[in-house]
Amino acid sequence: MQTISIEVVKSYFLGLQEAICAGLEQADGQAQFRRDEWQRPDGGGGLSRVLVDGAVFEKAGVNYSHVIGTALPATASAQRPELAGRSYQAMGVSLVIHPANPYVPTSHANVRLFIAEKPGEEPAWWFGGGYDLTPYYGFAEDCQHWHQVAAQACTPYGEDVHARYKRWCDEYFYLPHRGEARGVGGLFFDDLNDWDFATSFDFVRAVGDSFLEAYLPIVERRQHTAFGERERQFQLYRRGRYVEFNLVYDRSTLFGLQSDGRVEAILMSLPPLVRWEYDYRAQPGSPEAQLTEYFLQPRDWVAL
Repeated sequence: MQTISIEVVKSYFLGLQEAICAGLEQADGQAQFRRDEWQRPDGGGGLSRVLVDGAVFEKAGVNYSHVIGTALPATASAQRPELAGRSYQAMGVSLVIHPANPYVPTSHANVRLFIAEKPGEEPAWWFGGGYDLTPYYGFAEDCQHWHQVAAQACTPYGEDVHARYKRWCDEYFYLPHRGEARGVGGLFFDDLNDWDFATSFDFVRAVGDSFLEAYLPIVERRQHTAFGERERQFQLYRRGRYVEFNLVYDRSTLFGLQSDGRVEAILMSLPPLVRWEYDYRAQPGSPEAQLTEYFLQPRDWVAL
């Protein structure tokens, strides 16, 4: 029987939340995160950290949650129907960053642990997580850096790990009704328990600890790029795709709502401002057209 170190994982997740908030505050240089602790009536609680109207970040949310329940919600047991009805614990850190400058990409990251329990049987456990990048204006060097850091985090765990989790990310963050990717991808994994608990947790830490290394250099490179109303309106339009994915397809959002989580914490991932435009068509050859025609097409950025 493997030892499942819930308190060790919890301590790491809280430390990761603190480290990411500190790194983002330093990068912003103006705003600070508000702390909001909450309790869930049916069991568990969390700590929401939200920054708004910063010099660099229009909105950033970094949430920690530890939810305890008597029966796994449908989204959590969809891939494991044999676990339906079990009591469970779910804990993790989830973050979404919406920058003010359209040349700085939006980014999302998540690391999480699920434990499903049934009297008389060993607990079933699995990790999940990853991170992805959603630019409004694409730059090859940013995409290359992002994916190189992700690949370096995966390398110690097997030659095929990065390729598998990059492909899974490309497939997961996809809007079927639009026929396009949400962004340029990154890493996505779920139901991770192929290794023992200690190795799986070590991998999750490698992913979580590499996020700022992947994201902040891109922020620093693009945050002072001059922009006008055209770029701002395009940013708001493309944010609509982010909203559509999160509310229609995202399993973490659906899990939070199905488990009666704190709605303010669940929906902190949504941008503060967004717009939709009927039948928008980017001007051929423009940077706006290049986003969907080139950057949102799955490709091996590391090889490039």
